[in-house]
Amino acid sequence: MTDPWRFSAQGASIAIRVTPRGGRDSVDGVETMADGRSVMKVRVRAIADGGEANKAVTKLLAKALGVPQASVRLLSGATSRRKQIAVDGDPYALLTALRALAGEAKHNAGDCDDGEDH
Repeated sequence: MTDPWRFSAQGASIAIRVTPRGGRDSVDGVETMADGRSVMKVRVRAIADGGEANKAVTKLLAKALGVPQASVRLLSGATSRRKQIAVDGDPYALLTALRALAGEAKHNAGDCDDGEDH
């Protein structure tokens, strides 16, 4: 599986799949779509109306990645569940945060395979 993020000197671009009205605001790990592309799964409580879900996604990702909200912006997919998000910041710090997020989501989902009871 490939990672759903790409890096540049300015930061990262992340492919995400959003579930609006998802009951909670959370990052639910990485998933491979039917077309073979990897996406980070994100769910938000906000509805997909008037850009509310997009605002909730950028706010959630900023908090989860430890960057200012102004550093997170929608690149494409404003009206789609699949979006491309840009995050400005240190690429190495973002990679660390993204890997932790993906691993934490997997761990929280009960898919952790470290041999311990969770």
